[in-house]
Amino acid sequence: MELKLRPKEECTFDAVSLGEIMLRLDPGEGRIRTARSFRAWEGGGEYNVIRGLHKCFGMKTAVITAFADNEVGKLMRDFIEQGGVSTDLIYWKKTDGIGRICRNGINFTERGFGIRGAVGCSDRANTAISQATPEDFDFEYIFGKLGVRWLHTGGIYAALSEQACETVIAACKTAKKYGTVISYDLNYRPSMWSAIGGLDKAREVNREVAKYVDVMIGNEEDFTACLGFEIEGNDANLKELNLDGYKKMIGKAAETYPNFKVVATTLRTVKTATVNDWKAICWADGEIYQSKEYNGLEILDRVGGGDSFASGLVYGLMTTGDAEKAVNYGAAHGALAMTTPGDTSMASVNEVEAIMGGAGARVKR
Repeated sequence: MELKLRPKEECTFDAVSLGEIMLRLDPGEGRIRTARSFRAWEGGGEYNVIRGLHKCFGMKTAVITAFADNEVGKLMRDFIEQGGVSTDLIYWKKTDGIGRICRNGINFTERGFGIRGAVGCSDRANTAISQATPEDFDFEYIFGKLGVRWLHTGGIYAALSEQACETVIAACKTAKKYGTVISYDLNYRPSMWSAIGGLDKAREVNREVAKYVDVMIGNEEDFTACLGFEIEGNDANLKELNLDGYKKMIGKAAETYPNFKVVATTLRTVKTATVNDWKAICWADGEIYQSKEYNGLEILDRVGGGDSFASGLVYGLMTTGDAEKAVNYGAAHGALAMTTPGDTSMASVNEVEAIMGGAGARVKR
């Protein structure tokens, strides 16, 4: 496996993300439908990855996104700055005061417990980032003049609107032009794609994006829906992984997209909302690497676990170039992220490496 990273000294940022960041309103241990108070967080599939790369792994990162220029947008900026991620690349869109022109997205999320699964209720139509076009971001300046070693984006952002589809493709093309490594999480959401053309549109856009991707992340449903590849002999939820079947699917994908250097996915068996079995696998150079298994993992908040996996995977690839180590960084980081509230990671790299090494949960004094 060879990922040709731009030299650190040539780049302002180690990594940037492109995508939507929403205000998450969390009722804590209660339900959305009966809440009288909510705790506010920030979160988004692409953003969570880049925040983890800074907050846990110490990399210099930034977000490419857009907010409505109002008090909620400024609150979101403050949250991002608290996480140490640069807000210099945010596009601020004028709005009218009641959200007719544009608005900022909101995501209500309850964590679930035991037999009651987690529930998400998003309110994200007509957001500033869904309306943003390639012309709203100076990608030549970002990837050319400033310099970026790694770009992470994904299918959740692409599914927001026709403009988002165009913007993600433009960003990937420009990033590739300047030698930036690109990772992409397919994250197929049929309900989101339905408004802009459904499955046919998802395949059209994701097949175009895939031409520029170095590290592709996605499960069986993602690959089947977005790219048209299937795993032979596996059930729909990948509960019992047929490694030979997975290798065949990846072999087809790698033949179609020889630019893929790494393909990875998490594997989760949901026993209850608060107890899951968790592991991950990674393909590179024709080999499959499986992470350590975290069976009976106790979960406080599962949202963002996959994003934190991606974050650890990217860190491992950037710093070690070793796919087996990288998938273990990802699985450990994702597991730790699900033990704390909110979409984003509260782990440290020392904790991640300790878990990778078999550390237990004894009290530390």
